Amino acid sequence: MSDSPLYTRDKIFGPAIMWGHWLRAISIVVLVVTGFYIAWPFLTPYGGTDNLQQGWVRFAHLVAGFVLCAVTLYRAYLFFFSRSNIERRSYRDVISPRSWVINLKSYLWHGKLHKQGVYGPLQFVSYLMVSVVAALMCITGLILHANVYHEGLGGLIYPLAEWGTALFGGLAPVREIHHWLTWVFIIFLPIHVYMAMWSAVWFKSSMDTIVSGYDTHKVEEK
Repeated sequence: MSDSPLYTRDKIFGPAIMWGHWLRAISIVVLVVTGFYIAWPFLTPYGGTDNLQQGWVRFAHLVAGFVLCAVTLYRAYLFFFSRSNIERRSYRDVISPRSWVINLKSYLWHGKLHKQGVYGPLQFVSYLMVSVVAALMCITGLILHANVYHEGLGGLIYPLAEWGTALFGGLAPVREIHHWLTWVFIIFLPIHVYMAMWSAVWFKSSMDTIVSGYDTHKVEEK
């Protein structure tokens, strides 16, 4: 009977990336739900002056929005300046045509996915696009915030928000862009969850990597 290990456990993500992932996920869910309610208050409360239902929903939206802004900046910083280069190494696959072929073939059940970093090229590009959308959501959200709340942070960024409003062509286009970008998150989230589960099954990797930080692989017999 062999004493060699059947599985190997590799460190993939640190606490900073894991916390950033879950804070961003929770904030996006809260923003989507509260955002649709703010746009269309489908629950009509009684009309008393002490009813602050819309106010509490807006409060949750603001808190989640500021969390998303902070995490978006923080994740951008980690990508470029983190001591671990496991995410940055993934860019090598993005600029490699051979890696794209291997990646797409693996998604069609042909061969294994060999990555130089933690993400395959298609995965890297998808996450990059979602990060850009998150940044645009933050920008348009802050513009809308400054045009409603003229004190505190809103007053501080109002000159920039005024310039951004003119750049987008007015508040109406800003609201429309903010709304349509929401659908990118709505479409991305179920696809992301499905692909994470599919990859864990097909490539025999860990589903809980973003929770534990470790990826477990079966040791291949030589």
